[in-house]
Amino acid sequence: MLSLNNRLIEYEKEGLLSFHTPGHKGKAEFFVDLHFPAHDLTELPGLDMLHAPEGVIKRAQERASEIYGSESSFFLVNGGTVGNQGMFMALADSRGSSPGKVLVERQSHRSVMGALVLSGLEPDYIRSIVHPEFKVPLGIAWEGLNKLPSYSAIHLTYPSYYGTVIDLAQIIKEREEYSPQMSVLVDQAHGAHFLHDLFPAGALELGADIVMHSIHKTLSALTQGAMLHMQGPRISLAALKRSLEMLQSSSPNYLMMASLERAVETALNRKPWELLYEAVEELHYRAGKVVRILNKEDEGKYGIKELDWSKIFVNTSSLGIGAYQAVEFLRNKYKIQSEFWDEENILFYLGIGNTPEEVQQLTQGLLDLEKLKGQSSKVGFSPQEESLQDIWLSGKGFLPPRRLTPREAFIAPKVKVPLKESIGKIVGESISPYPPGIPLIVMGEEMTQDILEIILAHKGKWQGWEEPLKSIWVIEEG
Repeated sequence: MLSLNNRLIEYEKEGLLSFHTPGHKGKAEFFVDLHFPAHDLTELPGLDMLHAPEGVIKRAQERASEIYGSESSFFLVNGGTVGNQGMFMALADSRGSSPGKVLVERQSHRSVMGALVLSGLEPDYIRSIVHPEFKVPLGIAWEGLNKLPSYSAIHLTYPSYYGTVIDLAQIIKEREEYSPQMSVLVDQAHGAHFLHDLFPAGALELGADIVMHSIHKTLSALTQGAMLHMQGPRISLAALKRSLEMLQSSSPNYLMMASLERAVETALNRKPWELLYEAVEELHYRAGKVVRILNKEDEGKYGIKELDWSKIFVNTSSLGIGAYQAVEFLRNKYKIQSEFWDEENILFYLGIGNTPEEVQQLTQGLLDLEKLKGQSSKVGFSPQEESLQDIWLSGKGFLPPRRLTPREAFIAPKVKVPLKESIGKIVGESISPYPPGIPLIVMGEEMTQDILEIILAHKGKWQGWEEPLKSIWVIEEG
């Protein structure tokens, strides 16, 4: 059996074009003068300390703050996950014994559930909107703050994994008018490159209080490298520092931090982005005649304000082929490796390391998919999966009664019971059918007859389960 090291060597030899994270795409040009293992060091004289920076790390973080327009910026060596966790912990710390409720998207990154568990904050959920063709959540159903109760904070994803952007400016405008004390927390993991007018405005520019960037996803930092930025008085800077010191490694990777410092400087060069944009425009013009690509005509619909063009989201159903068949074809014939795929959709994820020539090769590959038209014996989603889409498309979306906060449910004693015996019980885990990937029920909520019937009828994939879902963890009674 191959070791992990040997498998990495084999993968490199395949010579695949990267349309997935990380943003550097394996290009050595981003790491000139960063020497491994010589620069794999620790807190030594002259190298400063991440948790008490006074020298080079302090200056590097201040420069990042200048670039992104924040009041304070922090390097994250535990990925964007620790950024989401840190902002929730700081919120709880800042608000003391009366933290209030937080409003979060039902379709948030799983680190948000972890952040709720760690912080003890009680959530209410914003309903997701499922796109009728792509059948995944690409927007949110926003009804306006004037129609909602008071919250201590709202946490939003901007942009989504698929490159869709909500109307964050409107939400922040409503905050100023209706709830000026409410903090706006933003997971901008997939939008660290929003530094030029080629892209949507960044969340900090729009007035968010705390923003997390996974620098490694679209820029040139090493995987796991991220940043957290804050501005304004709504959350205590001291509380945020305390949270990050508690959550982050006490042995930060210096190569990673150096790559973070360099990544944001490199991203300021507008020219590579302009060339990529032109190549992507050509891709849409040509390949859009063969396959359905999420495009500008989708803006203003389904909770989508605008799109980040560096995410190319393709639906293969019009060709009569499954997405996996297209993925295999592109990999074998064109050496193209995509970021993500399901039964009908493929996501191609661009970063600063991609070139116009690579986008042109992707364009040709997508055009060539027409040769596969109608060749697949299994296409798209099952009838059961389609019926689940209808539930979310109808705008109903089931939100079961919440009996415990995620933290209370996480630490409570649990037992595993057959799924069919879980009605009326408080669940101790979250269940997300894919597609569309929106949690039907999360830990701390009560299993209802409606939810159980949907789970039993659904024959698709379940996030977190490799086998058919037959049992579930529930809170032990008594």
